[in-house]
Amino acid sequence: MNRPSNRLIIMILSLAAAVAVLLSVMSYLSATSAPLPNLAGMIVSPFRSASAAVSETFRRWTDYFTRFDALEEENRQLKLQIAKMEETVRQAQADRDENARLREVAQLREQRRDIRLEAARVLVQDSSNWYSQLTINKGTAHDITVGDCVVTEEGNLLGVVTVAGLNWSTVRTILDSDSSIGALVFRNGSSAMAQGDFSLMNQGRLSLTYLGTKPDVVAGDLIVTSGLGGYFPSQLVIGYVEEVRTGDNGLTQYAVLRPEAELENLIQVFVVTDFDIVE
Repeated sequence: MNRPSNRLIIMILSLAAAVAVLLSVMSYLSATSAPLPNLAGMIVSPFRSASAAVSETFRRWTDYFTRFDALEEENRQLKLQIAKMEETVRQAQADRDENARLREVAQLREQRRDIRLEAARVLVQDSSNWYSQLTINKGTAHDITVGDCVVTEEGNLLGVVTVAGLNWSTVRTILDSDSSIGALVFRNGSSAMAQGDFSLMNQGRLSLTYLGTKPDVVAGDLIVTSGLGGYFPSQLVIGYVEEVRTGDNGLTQYAVLRPEAELENLIQVFVVTDFDIVE
């Protein structure tokens, strides 16, 4: 019998070693996971990770837009609430202003029982460098006639009715260049004339004239209506002297008056329809 060669023995030993290694690897794999599923898991694992990342991102964006919509709706509701609160505040302010006007009118009526007042709303306020007038919503149907004077709720003189319709009237303000009112310096009873002036209208001022060469009038003096002649009630406040100036002729003097009545943004005025005449 021939002995096997060394080369054959080496091949047999190598094959046995390979089989032993293969059996060991298979044993390890069988102890952990099946070879094919494990290989598939290794292949799809990156895709699973990517899918999970995409799902998480999608979830986060969905949550973001959901929260955004909720916040947007909440913001809208808050804006509505703020608008309602602002309207409530505006109404409260309007009510306070109206109550203040009513209190002042009641006080004026109590203080000046010699005059009868008709309340009116200002429809149009029209002024320029040449004229200054108002249109109000009362007229002859409310016993208003041409020549009636118009005052504020505080009793300060605003002007005089120049045109009276059935349910409307035109009022020339004391700033108008055609305005002329008998006046007194309240401090000393000196007579004068309060007149509209072209050069002073755009400054919201009027002039006090017929003061003589040595007038007793100074800045700060209160000027009121004289009531003489029966055209206006007496003691209606016209305004205050701001300064005394010398006329163009260099001889006479006149004063610049600041009206006490607020002539801008007028809402309500009062027409004096009757009053006691001062003799």
